[in-house]
Amino acid sequence: MFKDLSPNLKSSITRSITQTFEQYMSDIEWSGEKFSIDDYIASWREYITVKALWYSKIPEEMKIDPEFHEDLAQRINEIIARILSEPPSEEQIVEIQSMQEELDTHYEYHCKAEAVYIDTLLKKYLEA
Repeated sequence: MFKDLSPNLKSSITRSITQTFEQYMSDIEWSGEKFSIDDYIASWREYITVKALWYSKIPEEMKIDPEFHEDLAQRINEIIARILSEPPSEEQIVEIQSMQEELDTHYEYHCKAEAVYIDTLLKKYLEA
């Protein structure tokens, strides 16, 4: 069913999954111990029903179809896997390493999105 949606709608859904996952991970400070897929799904569900403009464009009968929910769950899993497997850029690594040396910190990061979080965190420390 997901594949039957327009390219624009699929793109909007993908963006919302990405944005809400990265925000959720930032909220829990990228802690694996704090991660809960149920909590993430709840935050995504809240986002789509309150803020996402695309949600109203999906027909009601599709929203209640179990096949559509299975397709969405598969898409969510694919996007999360992609986010977590995208390595930090060389620029991110260099910048974070430089700030960590200056601040004498030892934060670990494993993907590009987590590096963005660490970079932002370290910049806040430097501004303080």
